[in-house]
Amino acid sequence: MSPTPQRILAASRALFAARGYRATSMQAIADQVGITKAALYYHFASKDELLRHLTLPLLDELENVLAEAESAGDPEAVRWCAIEGYIDVYLHHRETLLMLVRDMTLLVQAPVADRFRAAMALANDLVCGPDRSLEGRVRAAQVVAGLSDPVVLFMNVPPERLKLLILDGARALLTRSDPAREGTAEESARTGRHAEVTSRPPARGRPRGRSGGRPAALTGPEAEQARALYAAGRPVPEIADRLNVSRATVYRCLKN
Repeated sequence: MSPTPQRILAASRALFAARGYRATSMQAIADQVGITKAALYYHFASKDELLRHLTLPLLDELENVLAEAESAGDPEAVRWCAIEGYIDVYLHHRETLLMLVRDMTLLVQAPVADRFRAAMALANDLVCGPDRSLEGRVRAAQVVAGLSDPVVLFMNVPPERLKLLILDGARALLTRSDPAREGTAEESARTGRHAEVTSRPPARGRPRGRSGGRPAALTGPEAEQARALYAAGRPVPEIADRLNVSRATVYRCLKN
């Protein structure tokens, strides 16, 4: 992408985060960049197109880290790869996330809404792991839902420190041990005694999709079977195992 579109996207991201998407006009963006409104429309036909260019990288990275986490091996490694990957993506796209949080109606617009719902559903599944009890699912949902708010509420906190604090909160929700006795993730990092969850477990297992392993898409009959099983109340992990695909592939099928 040439410098002018990049400058337009950077200005749009900052203005949308500061003022809100709907409160920011194309003229305001053009003024911020220092170009005419006609020149702005030459590069981007509408605000919706700007929104799409700003949100797609976040969604692409979110889906990628969750797919990577799913192949991390044992359930505990999968859980923490998913949580840390989620935090990393949100921290990398702080202004875009703030833009979406400031105007929640953006999160119900297709295709943004569909992809976010699918990503959150997969994240909930990976964080919950094999514990399918109501308590386990509620705690997983609390953790995933709570990963975004600190990122936008504490914009001035350095990413490295904020990540450790968010991980510490996630650990408090997901474990029954006494956090005060074990020490916080931030304290562990300062003293060199890293808590187990502050180090991202290395991904294990075979890569999936185009790189080998499980297929990244379902055939027509398989997609129909997946939808029928889901409608019959079968959980996504069971459907994925039955069809020999990843849970991410099943979620992509179900959202269409």
